[in-house]
Amino acid sequence: MGLNKPIVIVLDNARYQKCKLVKEYGTQVRIQLCYLSCNSPQLNLIERFWKFLITECLYSKYYAKFAVLAAAISNCIVTANSDKQKKLNSLLTLEFQIFKQVQVLPV
Repeated sequence: MGLNKPIVIVLDNARYQKCKLVKEYGTQVRIQLCYLSCNSPQLNLIERFWKFLITECLYSKYYAKFAVLAAAISNCIVTANSDKQKKLNSLLTLEFQIFKQVQVLPV
């Protein structure tokens, strides 16, 4: 029993994801590879999480020892789903503005 809908994988622009081998395999197994724009890190959820982590752990904070910094980052990651859930829910949403009538103009 096969799928009735196409499979689309969204990838960032990492060099290893755009290599000939990956593209050929995607075509061979009929998976559409959709690459995020190079200049749009806000579309990549991990980039938004890193921004959250940096804001929570690094902005306006000084750590005298690396071990204390590492512990703060670990604690932030471990408690993100409980203590910071509301902030993460708004930051990591998959809802994007959709433009229904788009006209692409040549440059």
